[in-house]
Amino acid sequence: MKPVCLADHRQAARRRLPRVLFDYIDGGAYAEQTLEANVADFGAVRLRQRVLKDVSALSLSTTIFGQTLSMPVALAPVGLAGLYARRGELQAAKAARAAGLPFSLSTMGVASAAEVARTTMPPWYQLYMIRDRGFMSELLARVRDAGCPVLLLTVDLPVPGARYRDMRNGMTDDSLGARMVQVLDGLGHPAWLWDVRLRGGSWALGNLAGAGGGLTRLTQFWGWIGSQFDPSMTWKDIEWVRERWPGPLVVKGVLDAEDARAARGAGVDGVIVSNHGGRQLDSTPSAISALPAVVDAVGADLTVLMDGGVRSGLDVLKALSLGAKACLIGRAWAWALGGGGEAGVAQMLEQMLQELRMAMSLTGCVDVRDAGPHLLSKI
Repeated sequence: MKPVCLADHRQAARRRLPRVLFDYIDGGAYAEQTLEANVADFGAVRLRQRVLKDVSALSLSTTIFGQTLSMPVALAPVGLAGLYARRGELQAAKAARAAGLPFSLSTMGVASAAEVARTTMPPWYQLYMIRDRGFMSELLARVRDAGCPVLLLTVDLPVPGARYRDMRNGMTDDSLGARMVQVLDGLGHPAWLWDVRLRGGSWALGNLAGAGGGLTRLTQFWGWIGSQFDPSMTWKDIEWVRERWPGPLVVKGVLDAEDARAARGAGVDGVIVSNHGGRQLDSTPSAISALPAVVDAVGADLTVLMDGGVRSGLDVLKALSLGAKACLIGRAWAWALGGGGEAGVAQMLEQMLQELRMAMSLTGCVDVRDAGPHLLSKI
């Protein structure tokens, strides 16, 4: 049956993907309290229903970093997406382009920035601070040459969070027993096995060519992260990145107003209010609850985006009403990709568009750029 909402895409992904990959998408850190709060706190925000407003002509488009979006949504960077469907980053990027939305490519993606750019269009590029600054300079040069228009610098992963589901599933365990369990799990999902494992090409991380010695097993990804992500990064390192990146630079992973002001002082163009989807420090505030303070801290000086817990077009309108200029969605497109490939992502984006259109109509909002606190109920 055709998925009619995001929950249906999630269930399709659960059925199609090996458990180790589904739980990597689906899970969070520790007890997953922040993961749950990201969703629950969106549900606690109430929209103000209005009637007898002329909503016959709605405008859903907006402009972010010089790029016109068909709705205020972008696909967030998601690691290992090339394992959810055959060359998954390419499929998701094509669906995003068809929908008139940006696609963000993770450093930990299977497809490289150049491959995505050749296949569809240059993606926004997500970068981690890497200990080897020489390689990092080379990577930034490749990303610039690929035409990537926006750089998202993720700053909330100085060390990997403890994700119990991944530990239980053997993603971080390179023992023979754990590898055999994963092999048997893959054999139990023949559609995925044929599509990705047998026809999907190399599992090596395309953006890390020359840095990771192949990185073709899941446990190798975690080993590389532990050895190469730089926990000594400070705000001073933003200047190093800025010298090598001429375009819009956005810091991803800001939850605190003080950090937002520091980002403004560091000369970046925007911040993404995010707790890494609840995958890093558990018991942090939800992204939607942290959003208003960040918006108040930087005013109109920076473009404020947010991710974490966005599950529908209604959530998008709530985030806009609390000050975000647009939302990034991660699990939403990863589930849709895992369950239905490019077509699944296209369906999910169309559903989100229609949900946003409905929410605007019933709140009397005719232009997403005019969304604000007046759309929220105080009851």
